[in-house]
Amino acid sequence: MALMLGAMVIHIQPGPQVVTRNPDLFWGLIVSMWIGNLFLIILNLPMIGIWVRLLRIPYSMLFPAILVFCCIGVYSASYSLLDVYMVAGCGVVGYVLAKLDSEPAPLLLGFVLGPMIEEYFRRALVLSNGDFTIFVSRPLSAFLLAIAAGMIVFAALPHLRDARLEAFAED
Repeated sequence: MALMLGAMVIHIQPGPQVVTRNPDLFWGLIVSMWIGNLFLIILNLPMIGIWVRLLRIPYSMLFPAILVFCCIGVYSASYSLLDVYMVAGCGVVGYVLAKLDSEPAPLLLGFVLGPMIEEYFRRALVLSNGDFTIFVSRPLSAFLLAIAAGMIVFAALPHLRDARLEAFAED
């Protein structure tokens, strides 16, 4: 979904007017979803027994097979071992993030929307001749930055409280 949002923001201006400005894109998207769902029903109904049997395969056998197929697919895309190493590195990072109970969606959104944020940040600094106070000079922007900072602090508070309770807990 984040990739689709990023592509839409790059190519068209999203919003309530997208139906009237780009009706071919909007209705094409709706029709493609209907056709995709129809094909999923047609293909998956006869294969229900196979999917149920697939669930009986032990995870210890299924996981290495998935890894091998992923590596084969990545290598066959550009015949580069560097791509396989990058996928392995991303897998290690994903494993560490999963162990830290981190959500993958914000990371993906950051990768998709990050370049656009950097571009507009750079534009704002060019327009203000490098003055960072441009971001807090208007009341609305200062308010939105304060809300964002508050949300970051609010999200970090439970982790800080738990760490504090654990540090001062008596055995």
